[in-house]
Amino acid sequence: MNLSLRWPRTLASRLSLIFLVCLILAQALSFGAQYYERYESAKNTMLGNLETDVSTSIAILDRLPAEERMSWLKQLDRRNYSYLLNEGSPGTRMEDMPIAMTSIKDAIGKDYPMTVTDIPGPQKHFQVHLKLADGSPVTIDVRPAMVPLSPWLPIVLLGQLLLMIACTWLAVRIAISPLTRLAEAVDNLDPNTHAVHLDENGPTEVAHAAIAFNSMQARIAAYLKERMQLLAAISHDLQTPITRMKLRAEFMDDCIEKDKLWSDLGEMEHLVREGVAYARSVHGATEENRRTDLDSFLDSLVFDYQDVGKDVQLSGKCGAVIDIRPHALRRILVNLTDNALKFAGAAELKVEAKKGSLSVKVMDRGPGVAEEELAHVMEPFYRVENSRNRSTGGTGLGLAIAQQLALALGGSLTLSNREGGGLCAELKLPVRLASQ
Repeated sequence: MNLSLRWPRTLASRLSLIFLVCLILAQALSFGAQYYERYESAKNTMLGNLETDVSTSIAILDRLPAEERMSWLKQLDRRNYSYLLNEGSPGTRMEDMPIAMTSIKDAIGKDYPMTVTDIPGPQKHFQVHLKLADGSPVTIDVRPAMVPLSPWLPIVLLGQLLLMIACTWLAVRIAISPLTRLAEAVDNLDPNTHAVHLDENGPTEVAHAAIAFNSMQARIAAYLKERMQLLAAISHDLQTPITRMKLRAEFMDDCIEKDKLWSDLGEMEHLVREGVAYARSVHGATEENRRTDLDSFLDSLVFDYQDVGKDVQLSGKCGAVIDIRPHALRRILVNLTDNALKFAGAAELKVEAKKGSLSVKVMDRGPGVAEEELAHVMEPFYRVENSRNRSTGGTGLGLAIAQQLALALGGSLTLSNREGGGLCAELKLPVRLASQ
């Protein structure tokens, strides 16, 4: 088992850990310095009081009659030391005098010769033995102890710890919040939707990052707009000479070369139109969302195919009225259905309402797609059919356009092979129910 400590993965947890550890260490150093100063002050005060108290107590006992001394002991006893009118407990003579013994010796050592013994036991304990003027023994029983802590001190320390945690959380939240907003804006950056303008207020660094992000969005939008204008101009300029060449081809004598030229011109025209359609799907639609009854929409689409003799069937109902771009949705389903008709001769549409989303499947019983090519068939200009015949291979843009439009609608498009043969193209759309 690996017990080594791991550095936290998130920036918030790392900053929280650094701030909290630093604050706790700083607080511990401050508390240690204050405690040491308090200890030294209390020790000096106690030793000063010890000298005065011991010298006074011994003087009182020395002047009292022997029969009255016992009654005074309780009044002379203190928390850390007391007086005994006997030889005390047996112990070992101490060579190294404790600091309390030094104070006692300074107080009465000149008038009363004394000896010090260390009393064995788990707690530090020593006794000072001396004799009064009449020869009576007196023992000072000393039990050193640390300066007691105030009962309210742990509560104050706990309060300080909670305050440090709260301040750390607030500081980390203030530091991370702009970065989180920037990450969300980057995740939601979509050329197909209106740009989300970041708030440019706040600290200097945050404002600079927001300004840079907004400028980047503006440059991307300008670039895409320029590309669309360029493609539109190319499309217009290419269609004009293609149309002229078609007119000239009409006046040519019927021959094989004329048919080939006519076919090539048709392919060029189709490729230009598909290329522009793909560029528009990448750029995003200017079409506004509309309230759409999905069941009626699909019925209309299927009836249009059936009216021209195509084998297209629809199954399932969802009963949903949604806000969506109907032309973009129709283009997706038309591309998928045309693809199914091209390779299988028939298509089946199936709609299902799932939790939080709608699913529209376009299925066929064609040859399907090899598993290793499923990840590539939606790339632009990628064709599974490698022939140069556009009637079978196409331009390789139909599925790419469908995928881009699906993303523009906030959904997804996935392909999978069906059991028993054929392909299933599933369009998943988030549920955005139209207001009634």
